[in-house]
Formats: sequence, structure tokens, C-alpha cells
Amino acid sequence: MKNNIGIFRLNLVLSIFLSLFLTLSGSSVHAKQTPVMKGQDIGKWIEQNFGKGKIPPFSFDFGGVNSSKFIKSWGYRSEPIKTINPNTIGRLITYSDPKTSLEVTCKVTGFKDFHAVEWVLKFTNKSSENSPILEHVSAVDHQFNAKQKGPFIVHHANGSNAAITDFQPIDETLSIQKSLVMTPAGGRSSDHTAFPFFNLEMPDQNGVMIAIGWTGKWIAELKQLDDKSVKLTSGMERMKLTLLAHEEIRTPKICLLFWSGADRMVGHNQFRQFVLVHHTRKINGKHVELPFSAFLAREGPPPCNEHTCSTESFSVAMINRHKQFELVPEVFWLDAGWYPCNGSWPNVGNWTPNPDNFPSGFKPVTDAAHKVGAKFMLWFEPERVTKNTLFANQNPDWLIKIPKNGNFLFNLGNPKARVWLTDYISNFIKKEGLDYYRQDFNFDPMPYWKANDKPDRIGISEIRHIEGLYAFWDTLLERFPNLLIDNCSSGGRRLDLETISRSSPLWRTDYNYGEPDGSQCHTYGLNFYLPMHGTGNFTLTPYHFRSNMSTAMAINLDLNSRAHTIPELQGFLKTFKDLRPYYYGDYYPLTTTENMTKDSVWLAYQQNRPENGDGIVMAFRRKNCEAESITVKLLGLETAVNYDLVNIDTKEKTTLTGAQLMSGYSLILKDKQSSLLIRYQKTTL
Repeated sequence: MKNNIGIFRLNLVLSIFLSLFLTLSGSSVHAKQTPVMKGQDIGKWIEQNFGKGKIPPFSFDFGGVNSSKFIKSWGYRSEPIKTINPNTIGRLITYSDPKTSLEVTCKVTGFKDFHAVEWVLKFTNKSSENSPILEHVSAVDHQFNAKQKGPFIVHHANGSNAAITDFQPIDETLSIQKSLVMTPAGGRSSDHTAFPFFNLEMPDQNGVMIAIGWTGKWIAELKQLDDKSVKLTSGMERMKLTLLAHEEIRTPKICLLFWSGADRMVGHNQFRQFVLVHHTRKINGKHVELPFSAFLAREGPPPCNEHTCSTESFSVAMINRHKQFELVPEVFWLDAGWYPCNGSWPNVGNWTPNPDNFPSGFKPVTDAAHKVGAKFMLWFEPERVTKNTLFANQNPDWLIKIPKNGNFLFNLGNPKARVWLTDYISNFIKKEGLDYYRQDFNFDPMPYWKANDKPDRIGISEIRHIEGLYAFWDTLLERFPNLLIDNCSSGGRRLDLETISRSSPLWRTDYNYGEPDGSQCHTYGLNFYLPMHGTGNFTLTPYHFRSNMSTAMAINLDLNSRAHTIPELQGFLKTFKDLRPYYYGDYYPLTTTENMTKDSVWLAYQQNRPENGDGIVMAFRRKNCEAESITVKLLGLETAVNYDLVNIDTKEKTTLTGAQLMSGYSLILKDKQSSLLIRYQKTTL
């Protein structure tokens, strides 16, 4: 990876929709050269907040006393951590209690190229006796101060709930009388009621992007203290425990990214690029490009469900049929139901290929995919186990059970269970020739964690399970350097800083598969924070296809249908590859969140690549929208520069200055439920 902020120039192949426009050259991925950003000196910030004699930006109660009362009297040690990236600095800071031998270590990483800092705490009982009670642990407890009075606005979002409102943006102005408290609905980090990424906009044209890395039930509170300050606290919602002798636990990871500017989108786009550079899976030193996938179509009439009736011969035939029509995707995808499940895919726990359908395992299928130049991805759900399955019967003590529930939780917090599962999945990947590993998680683990905790150990089951999940994934990624993990969890309910660093959500929501207006909303909302995510497309029209457009897409091609010609189908695949690079760039919403889920409005957004001087505008007029036009103001352009614009559908061309485009540009669609795609390029003077 070269240089600071990484936006990638991907090799663009002109599609049938873009054939009349400029051809972009280049065959490799490059990082964007960006001038040093104005804002926090991150090394100075670390010293001011974690230095000797300072009350650090975290807190906890120990033995009934808050850490602010004693932390400065504890032993203190600060050691540098060597970092490979010249733009990062690291310190390991240790606070130790001479009386109880409790040790708190804080691994702090500063990112000079993005004015960002992140840390994770570990508590270790160095004593041979159980510790006093540790509770009210706030992994961050910090006050942000503005230079002038004014509103503090928190820009945050819904989590995923299989609804059109998934990831819907929310803007809330704080007040001294009211706190904003966010926590997900259950034990998954982005489930329904909260999303662990948000932006605090302050009144002095400064702000901070905040990200939480915890794949369980976190909680965060933003409390305005006075006209110029806001306090942030965040940690696990449930934690009150004694540490056993020589026991160690970790907390959620906290990330703060400081930004400056008149438009809060500066912060969002700075964070998107930060994610690409520092929190995105790399293969051979390069950031992973999310794939265009094709489902191996569901086979058979009811009672077949999902892929319970898929077979080796059918799968190989479908792969070869894609090759026949030159429609080979980057990944072939087989989802739930391929294992012995008595004809119903939710019966999980037998992670072996169904011998009736795949008598030779998956090697013939993966070999067929590799032969045509594609990769292969297979679905698993190892943390959920149902009765009378292999995982349920062979080691029942590895499962957490609750009364009157047929689902068991495979306990990743049990080291023996986690190591066994890691070896089992590793051997499966190697033996069957899998390229990508898809992990789902379709139930709430919180009731199981609660049932497994003892009164003086509240939260320990959640901590151990989350630690085990990270160790499981980290080992898979270490053993298989080219592996990509797809993180589903009922569609987008486990998105946080830790999971996006190890995986990508190729299926971001279980909402009404392929419904276009919902997909528009989900792209609109998620793009504020994450550049990498995808969904499925099940209807091949420009409106549906563009509605589902993002950095990844899974498509269900019916290659026996006469609804489309072969060139039309090939055109959709090429169009995706042409548009995908823009979604790694800067993002700007062009319409508001007001009524955004209604079918009577326009929705529009812009993807901009300032380093290339180009971008796209994507707009939708929905089925009950009466307005034939809407005026939008583009962002991120150079005011005195000309831009050539092409309407991809009408081929209409125009040239306008950046100032004109940013002051107001009319989008026109004569037909309801139609889409508009405009591509622009800075002219060469």
C-alpha cells in the first residue's frame, strides 16, 4: 500500500451504458495522495490524555470506588510499540494497583494521516486471589470541548432489523437537559436500535467520528454538560464481576477520528477512507475488492427451501452455463441447506455435505468454479446448534442451553471448543477448496450469556464469547491468507469496528430481498460510515440494478429465461464493474432523510473521486413520485474547473463548472419508478 488515504483506481471496463464516454486507463490499485489534514496533533492528544499524572479517557469502578479517585496514585508505565506503518504511532500504557495487584493495560494507536486514535483496555488480576468487584467499565469516558457556544449534533443511524428503515440516518441535537443513549436491541452489535458508528458535530466547525469495536451488547451515552462541552461514555451494557486469580479480560475497542470543516461530510468521508486504509482486509498487501457474486440458483419446488435441493451435478452445470454465456461472476455462492438438515435449512449443526446431494463433497463444485476463473463461497452458521445434530451430540458441554429453546449456543468462550471449531472449519476449507467463508448468526445470544453467568460474574460469558469469535476469525485469516470472510448475522446485525476489520457484509440486510426502494435507503444510510457492503439483486431492470448498487452485489441469474438477451445480461455485469470503483470514493447524499422511505419521493446521492476528478450521480424517482425533476447541489468539486457530464441513458452531454454544479443542478426523469445515472469528468484545460 502506497501513501496515506487509500482510494483505489480500479481498472475500468467500459460497459454498454458507458461506451460513449471517456476511457480511463490504469491496471492497478493506487492510494490517493492527500495533503496533511488540519486538526488534532494525535501524538500530542495521546500524551495529554494518557500521560503520567493524567486521568485517562476511560473509567471504571473497583471495589465500589470510581477510578478517577485513585488512578493517578497507581503505578504507571508507558512503553512505545513498534509500528510498521510510518503513519501510525503506538504506546502500551499500564496502570497497576499496588494493593490488589490489578493491572490495567491500554494499547493505544494513533493514526497521523487521519488524526485518529483508538485503544482497547485489558484488566488482569495478577493476584492469586479473586479481585474486588469490577463494574461500570467505560472503555471511553471523555469530554469534548468546543471553542464557541452552539448546537452539538449527533449524526447516527439505525441498526439492521430486516426493515426498509435499516441504517436510516438520524440527526439529533443535544441539550443540557437530555442525554442520548444508544445500545443495540440484543447481543449483536448493530441489531435494530443502534449502530456503533456516529459523528459528533460541534459548533466550532470541528467534530469527532466515533466507532465502537464490540460484537456484543455495547452502550454509549452522549451528555451535554454545558454550552461548550459534551461527555462521551461507552462500554459493555452488562458487566459486574470479580476477576479470578490471574484472569484477564478485554473491553470494547474505541476509535475517535477528529475532523475540521464547515460540512460534517468531511468527517464521514475522512472516516470512510480511514476504514479503507486501516480497517479493511488486505490480501497480498492490497485492499480486498468486494466481489460480484452469482447464487447457484435454488433448485426444486416446495418443500425444497433455500439450497436444500441443490446437488453436485446441478451446481457444476450452472457454473458451466455461466461460462457458456460469458457471464462468469467473481464468486459463485451457495447458501444455507447444503448439509443434512431433514429438508429444512434452519436445522443446523451437521457441517458436512449432504451425501445424497453431494456424494463427493464440494471439491467437484469448487474445481468447476476455479476452472472457469471464479471463486467459491459457502454458508455456515457454527454458533447456532439445533437438537440431534453432530455439534449437539458429540460435545454437549460445549453448548449453552436455555429452557424451552431448541437452539443452542456453541460456546466460543470455551477455549477447547473454539480450537476444535477452528480446526474443523480450517480442514473443511482446505479439503473442499473453498475460497470465501460466509458466517451467519440468526439468533440473539444475550439470553444464553445471561443464563450462563453467575451472580458475581455478570458479563463474563459475553466477554469470553466475543474474544473467542475474534480469535476464531483471526486464526482462519492467518491460516488462509487469501480468505475473505462474509459477515451476515441475519443481514447486517454484527457490524462494528472489530468485525469490519476482519470481514465484510456481502448481505447487509434480510429486508424483502431485492426490493429496490429499501435498497436505495440502505445504500444511502450505510455509505455515511462504511464504503464496503453489498446486497442481492433479483430483478434485472436498470431501476432495480442501480438501486442495489454498492461495492458488492449478489445476483440471481435465471439462465433459462428468455426475458433478457445474452448481451443484456453481460451488460449488467460490466456495468457493475464500471461503477464499483466510484463506491470506494467520497460519498455525498443529495436528498434529505425526510420521508426517504416513502415511495412518493426522489432519492439521490453522489460518489466523488477527487483524485481522479470524476464521479457519478445516482438518482431515483419512485413509483408514486409526482415531481418530474429535482434540483440538487453536488459537493466536493473544484469551483473554477469545468466538468463534462454524460447522462448514461439518454447520452446527453453538457459541460458546467464546479461552481455551477454545486450551486444547483436539475435532475429530470419523465417516468415514475425510473433511475438516472450521470457520470462526470473534470476536463483537461
